Amino acid sequence: MERLYNINNPELHDTVAKFIELCQPSSVFVASDAPADWNYIRQSAMRNHEESPLKLKNHTVHYDAYGDQGRDKKNTRYLLDDPNYLEPELNQMDRNRGLDEMHGLMNGIMKGKEMFVCFFSLGPVDSQYAIPCLQITDSAYVAHSEHILYRTGYRLFERHGRKAKFFRLIHSEGRTSEGPLGLMVCDNLDSRRVYIDIKDETVYSVNTQYGGNSIGMKKLAMRLAINRACSEDWLTEHMFIMSVSARYGRKVYLTGAFPSMCGKTSTTMVPGESILGDDIAFLRNAGDCVRAVNVEKGMFGVIHGINPKDDELQWKALRDPQNEVIFSNVLVKPDGDIYWDGMDKEIPEKGINHSGVWQRGKKDPAGKEIPVSHKNARFSISLDCLDNVDMRLEDPVGVKVRGMIYGGRDSDTWVPVEEAFDWQHGIITKGASLESETTAATLGQPGVMTFNPMSNLDFLSVPVGTYVQKNLEFGAKCQNPPRIFSVNYFLKDTESDTYLNTKTDKHIWLKWIANRVHEDADAVRTPTGMIPTFGDLKEIFKEVSGRNYSQEDYVRQFSFWAQSHLHKIDRLLVLYRDRVKNTPPVLFEVMEAQRARIDDLRNRKGDIVSPFDL
Repeated sequence: MERLYNINNPELHDTVAKFIELCQPSSVFVASDAPADWNYIRQSAMRNHEESPLKLKNHTVHYDAYGDQGRDKKNTRYLLDDPNYLEPELNQMDRNRGLDEMHGLMNGIMKGKEMFVCFFSLGPVDSQYAIPCLQITDSAYVAHSEHILYRTGYRLFERHGRKAKFFRLIHSEGRTSEGPLGLMVCDNLDSRRVYIDIKDETVYSVNTQYGGNSIGMKKLAMRLAINRACSEDWLTEHMFIMSVSARYGRKVYLTGAFPSMCGKTSTTMVPGESILGDDIAFLRNAGDCVRAVNVEKGMFGVIHGINPKDDELQWKALRDPQNEVIFSNVLVKPDGDIYWDGMDKEIPEKGINHSGVWQRGKKDPAGKEIPVSHKNARFSISLDCLDNVDMRLEDPVGVKVRGMIYGGRDSDTWVPVEEAFDWQHGIITKGASLESETTAATLGQPGVMTFNPMSNLDFLSVPVGTYVQKNLEFGAKCQNPPRIFSVNYFLKDTESDTYLNTKTDKHIWLKWIANRVHEDADAVRTPTGMIPTFGDLKEIFKEVSGRNYSQEDYVRQFSFWAQSHLHKIDRLLVLYRDRVKNTPPVLFEVMEAQRARIDDLRNRKGDIVSPFDL
């Protein structure tokens, strides 16, 4: 009580009282910023059997219930008074009906459990970007994860007092039973619900443990922040922030939006560059430039495929016993160490994983072989555990963004790297035109091509057209907006069905981008943007990887496929005309102008045009 009353905010007190009365916990623990408080929460996660210690000191493992290992898009809904405010894909419901259902589900849900009341900050605590957040949960695992991933905000609440305009994040794992390794997992997945109340800036999440559904500070609070940003003329983006060294030792800060499992985190981890954030960014117009901060201080990363050869920096951090790490849905071997798919070691014969006791060849009820670790197995770690963390992670004014990148899984259209003609062209033909294959990060059928503007469709709390318009206005108001680029690590050879990029090539495309923003690289104009010259790429390949880049590779990677681009425009125009609300008219103008340029090139030079003929 003393810790609550130290914060002069009656609204906060009312919120805590309301959910104590509704959820009926047997006890309440209020966490300040003190390390002792967070050590208590960490130990509670072990004591409550939500996490189990591993062989390496400071490492623990957590399991989600079978079927609770990805974001539940179906049962994630916006609570709104206007029944037609959002597109159907964004999944809204009547606010009063949703609140009644959620309050019914939460009535007495914490009986016999301890409630944790935690305070966090989205963004550096001393920054104008910072948004105070109140997290209430009965899961010590959720609170522990958030402490690794986010900055504690008790001091922020104290300082803001009655002026604190805070987000409320209310979570309960619900009834649990013993799962793999004796850890407690959720029982009532049929009643799993994640509801976002835009009006009261409150997120409700029940009967789930998976981080994407339960860690309120992550994509759930991001939905609230998108709505707030749109009303205040700034941007909340599903973007990494990193720095790349350009020619003459210049440091360039870039942001990038990629759907899950499309190379977003691995892009920030290329050797020799630095990471400032791998998932969510707040961007503000600073007059002469755009500045960005990382909302988080850690990463909730996909662990699949991380090994010492391909991901040296992440591998080193994840295997260091000095670093606090929570692993989820990986295999625990009999000796207490762990294994995950793509670890670049021999697969164990047996162990404990997300399915329980596991051995090679084990099959699920549908007869499908169960992998050694879940495809969406994760880890939580603080960024300061990484050797390449950027020194400006906690800079309250943010970093100057020189380039913005959009990338997804596209086997036949986008070239590996391309620059837009200007901000408007980039937002419309790169960001708002982003399509990608679905992955295991969301529940449902993987491998389906989906429309995903700015890699943010799953998290939009405003109509898609409104969001595109806000992006256009944001850059128009800035004197020197960032340049916009697209990348595609998944372009394939149509005959052999093999990838035309290697895993390390992404560093080459980043170097070209960094040089372009300083006018230190040339470009070839295409109907859809500016691509690198062969000479520049040949030089960068030699500098970065020591490889001899051939003209044959350049032609295979950067030829212009007119028919694929025209099909893409046709698909997008149907979407924006028939399904998207409030589409800005300029989008159709820019897309039709692009179609005319493609048709002109096609009429003159055919369906497939070598970059040397552009």
